[in-house]
Amino acid sequence: MEKTQYKQTKRVVRHNRIRAKVTGTAERPRLAIYRSNRFVYAQLINDMVGKTLAAADTRSQKSGTLTEKAVAVGTVIAEKAKAAGVKEVVFDRGGFRYQGSIAALADAARAAGLVF
Repeated sequence: MEKTQYKQTKRVVRHNRIRAKVTGTAERPRLAIYRSNRFVYAQLINDMVGKTLAAADTRSQKSGTLTEKAVAVGTVIAEKAKAAGVKEVVFDRGGFRYQGSIAALADAARAAGLVF
């Protein structure tokens, strides 16, 4: 197995372990994060009905580091959550380490008013 395949497989295993414990509801949806080499994605998901309440990503942003883009996504997703009437969320880091762009996104969302 190649190194990149191995790392991806290990991340998926970690994500499945997290998802076994974390579930989003209507009152407290799941804030799911995905990070690629170029972009960061965030979604608010109600797992009870399988519906995405809000989403934000960095695909439209042209300049800045991935961490700077993640801060912007955290702020945007928090604003969209407020518009949808959501104040509290369950954080799903997607099997990624809680550092760098993932931590920056979470901190920006907290600063914008979301409660984890």
